[in-house]
Amino acid sequence: MSINYDEFTKKMDKSINFLKDELGSIRAGRANPRLLDKITVNYYGTPTLITQLANIQVPEARQIIIQPWDAKILNDIVKAIHMSDLGLNPNNDGKVIRLMFPPLTEERRIDLTKEVKKLGESNKVAIRQIRRDAVENVKKREKAKEITEDELKSAEKDIQKFTDEYIEKVDKIVEVKIQEIMEV
Repeated sequence: MSINYDEFTKKMDKSINFLKDELGSIRAGRANPRLLDKITVNYYGTPTLITQLANIQVPEARQIIIQPWDAKILNDIVKAIHMSDLGLNPNNDGKVIRLMFPPLTEERRIDLTKEVKKLGESNKVAIRQIRRDAVENVKKREKAKEITEDELKSAEKDIQKFTDEYIEKVDKIVEVKIQEIMEV
């Protein structure tokens, strides 16, 4: 009976995708519309993502323009951006909201890289947890005589190989984000 690794690789892929989403919402000095992905506005009593209420454009490297489809919510969007941890001061001209991205200070860059490294480490922990679950699963199958001891050893090596590959992916993703943040 062969061992199916799909379940574990899918979980590891989800973990990598989660990391990419989290890192996408970290400001790196240039305008990125994904920074707004998690900001919600109270729209007629329902918390709604800004991305679902407006057209978002990046006309320049350091500017985002938010053009709501309903002009009545301009002030609500401004308030939501103020309440977020983006540290930006939105300009509302009555039709659109402009977000200007000042260059990051060296201190802020260092803080952001620490945050990125912390996210990377917690992602590695999640991947190692998936590995541990996979190994426990295979050991249970060996105890139940569903697989042989040789298959168990082979499976453990394969699981470790997958884990190492995903940990390496995390390191590369984190490194790219840190370079992006430190770029002046």
